[in-house]
Amino acid sequence: MLKPIKDWDDAFANMAHVAGSEELPRLWSDSAAAYRASGVKIDQGIAYGSHPRERFDLVWPEGTPKGLVVFIHGGFWMRLDKSYWTDFAEGARTNGWAICLPSYTLAPDVRISQMTSQIAAAIDVAASMVTGPLRITGHSAGGHLATRMICDDTLLSKTVLGRIETVQSISGLHDLRPLMQTKLNDILHLDENEAKLESCVLHRPILSIPYTCWVGGGERPEFIRQSEVMAQMWDGLDTRTRCVVDGQYNHFTVIEALRDPDSEIVSNLVD
Repeated sequence: MLKPIKDWDDAFANMAHVAGSEELPRLWSDSAAAYRASGVKIDQGIAYGSHPRERFDLVWPEGTPKGLVVFIHGGFWMRLDKSYWTDFAEGARTNGWAICLPSYTLAPDVRISQMTSQIAAAIDVAASMVTGPLRITGHSAGGHLATRMICDDTLLSKTVLGRIETVQSISGLHDLRPLMQTKLNDILHLDENEAKLESCVLHRPILSIPYTCWVGGGERPEFIRQSEVMAQMWDGLDTRTRCVVDGQYNHFTVIEALRDPDSEIVSNLVD
């Protein structure tokens, strides 16, 4: 039987439970910068709106793309941007896909519902630049935003929705109501109405497509619980769901295999 959570701040405190995690943003930034300098074709800073953060990068494969993968970064909706993650496109790129990596405006400058709108706008613009099917993924807060794209109140155009073949949420947060009991909410400013609106577990899926919740087995229990619950909820709503609890990977190492074109997490996304 699950024990009740008494400390919600600790439940979501990924970095506090991973040794050396304070170095990770620098390592991510350095690795992404080296990848951008490696000669891979990348169109950077494509505008999808008027705000300075409404920009995405588009990483191109060799030859004509099979379609478009969208990778949405995490950071609890309040940290980081597209520039930290460029090299995570490599697995899908080597498999022949173009990859869109969008930035979005962060809290407290905007609310999470506005970020959801921004990501929909980014995908609409990127989809107009790459033909073929769409695959959407994201990590942590990005996993939430990826899932929001196929909820019953999606802002994606019908044309773009018709091209989506799969969505993969990696360590995503799908019930935002507990966040109102954390210090994070000093920045997120979630209230009851928005927390319900932005909680994917309280929505129906708008598409019946393969949907995966992927989470590391070494993550905080709340992240595992949310992935399992999300998959269970939509499995009961005529969606082909899958929940993968991946080894003993933590919240940060679970995404490293996105760089590997032969990894299971990449195959699940692009095959």
